[in-house]
Amino acid sequence: MEVLKVSSKSAPNSVAGAIAAVVKESGAAELQAVGAGAINQALKAVAVARGYMAPSGINLICIPAFTTIAIDGEEKTGIKLIVEPR
Repeated sequence: MEVLKVSSKSAPNSVAGAIAAVVKESGAAELQAVGAGAINQALKAVAVARGYMAPSGINLICIPAFTTIAIDGEEKTGIKLIVEPR
């Protein structure tokens, strides 16, 4: 499963396009975000991606979970969102 890293500066429409492409290609995508701003952008991207995929009859679901991410040699707790079709 391909991992997409989302920051607070990520454009939701661009991330949504990447989610749609990865889901079509490999069946599921994982988004990783650390911090409130990044999680906000990631969730907006999932909502937009659902809109992109709906006309094709694909209903995307999102499964949230905590994860530990190494950033500059320091471990931080983040959120991972697994996005897959239902």
